[in-house]
Amino acid sequence: MVMDVHGRDLRYFVTTAEELHFTRAAERLFVSQPALSKQIRMLERQLGAPLFERDPQGVRLTPVGAALLPHARRVLAAWDESWAAVVRARSEQRATLVVGMSTSPGRGGLLPAIRSRFTALHPEATVRLRQVGWEDPTAGLADGAADVAFVWLPLPAPERYAWTVVAEEPRLVAMPDGHRLAGHEVVDFAELLDEPFLALPEAAGPLRDHWLALDARDGRPVRVGAEIAGTDETYEALVDGRGVCLLASGNAPLLTLGGVVTRPVRGLSPSRLALAWRAGDRRPLVQDYVRACRQATGDPSA
Repeated sequence: MVMDVHGRDLRYFVTTAEELHFTRAAERLFVSQPALSKQIRMLERQLGAPLFERDPQGVRLTPVGAALLPHARRVLAAWDESWAAVVRARSEQRATLVVGMSTSPGRGGLLPAIRSRFTALHPEATVRLRQVGWEDPTAGLADGAADVAFVWLPLPAPERYAWTVVAEEPRLVAMPDGHRLAGHEVVDFAELLDEPFLALPEAAGPLRDHWLALDARDGRPVRVGAEIAGTDETYEALVDGRGVCLLASGNAPLLTLGGVVTRPVRGLSPSRLALAWRAGDRRPLVQDYVRACRQATGDPSA
């Protein structure tokens, strides 16, 4: 016969067994002594055997009580562990996930598509977008300011991170609309080798090199016309004629606001936008955001 016993009754029993004194047990449990005695008697009736011997000399466990005690302790320990897991899961659902980015990864509604899938898994979680300057190519991952981040590859110290590519786009060249190459439909990169380039801050490391296309220069030095650390700075530098710059095709609308044109560049490898996170970060919010991203981009590994 299966018998259901309330966890509260087991806790009352274990506490009384540890104290062997009803008044002290009641004080530990923050209940009255009569209420505790009543619950113990109800448990004894349910079990069909006394758990305690009560006499003027004190309270002692009966053989049935002694047999029950270790099992009751294990049941309560298992429940406490289960409750702690529930609290952790509930806390994670209510937590905030910080998504770093240096430029918005618009690209066909990518962010809303990820958010809807992520919110279905964690309806109480808050997703907060954090804009990070271009001097940090990890968009907040390196210093812990972001939990996940949309970044351009390559990353510095790549062994510290894991990522999934969300877009692969050709690199374009942006230039003032009066530039000598503005009338070309396609520009050979060789035609840009002597041009002054707008460069990311040196702190951007390999990402600065990528947008200067060092891999396609055959050792030719770069002429840096100005350093830029944001979209507005880049636009102003282009309009002022301080240099040209490379950018991903998906970011072209950020700069073609009047006075600036973009053209495809022949001879360059494509750029890759990725969602990155710190290697070994197995927190559910992080992993579920990654999973939502892979689903939104049709990644077969989702």
